[in-house]
Amino acid sequence: MIDPACLMTWSDPVPGDIERGAVRKFAEAIGDTNPLYVDETVARASRFGRLIAPPTFAMTLDYGEIPLLQLPHEGLIHGEQTFYYERPLFVGERVFCSRRLCDISTRRGASGSMTFLVFESRCQDDDGHIVQSARMTLIVRGGEEHA
Repeated sequence: MIDPACLMTWSDPVPGDIERGAVRKFAEAIGDTNPLYVDETVARASRFGRLIAPPTFAMTLDYGEIPLLQLPHEGLIHGEQTFYYERPLFVGERVFCSRRLCDISTRRGASGSMTFLVFESRCQDDDGHIVQSARMTLIVRGGEEHA
């Protein structure tokens, strides 16, 4: 059951450390050989002046729990996702990540009812500036049982 009262309520920010080893393993796992992720010399000479994480690395971070939101374990489909970047995540920094449910709608499709859940997420630096954000749609099949 999805309680509409959870709409627009941000999860409590969760600290996430951008660790060198985790960045290296992530870059290897996705097959990205960009030296800005692993080579200190190259990274220092770049416009960033230090190692950075691949753009989608933020997906590995914890965004916390949205109060009153319980997603079903079955029938959940990832619809789409859009990322927004203010700057890269820097290796060695700590960011604070949270998310909220910002829209719920139900539609009937050929396979039955579907509930569309739109989430926003963000990672902020120590000064509260947004570093990266995203918007994601999840689809719950059999939506009338969940909405």
